[in-house]
Amino acid sequence: MAKTGDVARAWYLIDAQDQILGRLATRVASILRGKDKVTFTPHADTGDEVIVINANRVRTTGNKLEDKLYNSYSAYPGGLKQTPLKTMMAKRPEYVVRHAVKGMLPKNKLGAKLLKKLRVYAGSEHPHSAQKPKVIAVSGAAKKKG
Repeated sequence: MAKTGDVARAWYLIDAQDQILGRLATRVASILRGKDKVTFTPHADTGDEVIVINANRVRTTGNKLEDKLYNSYSAYPGGLKQTPLKTMMAKRPEYVVRHAVKGMLPKNKLGAKLLKKLRVYAGSEHPHSAQKPKVIAVSGAAKKKG
């Protein structure tokens, strides 16, 4: 059993350009959780830090741009607001990627701790070059028609 303090942390950089949202989120959640390591322990934080760039260029399949809705509720009667994915991608692409990854992490204190190790940026620039992140290629890029 690995202890949280004994784990060597690495930094990874993932380019989300032309990646399918769900497949990208699955890979990121697996790295954050530490499932790709031999020292994986379900109840401990054994994962690594992840930087995702180009979140505004992530892709989806099917009609998700129009059909997928993000709900926010003000706790007042009639206070439900629904925002389609297309609008959310235009306004807050970082939120879309973070929300997808959050849904694939444990729903407890460990999941909240793991989510803090995720950094998402809409563009291709990030301020973490001092950590010398290793670039990871995510398989499952969306195929372009034509």
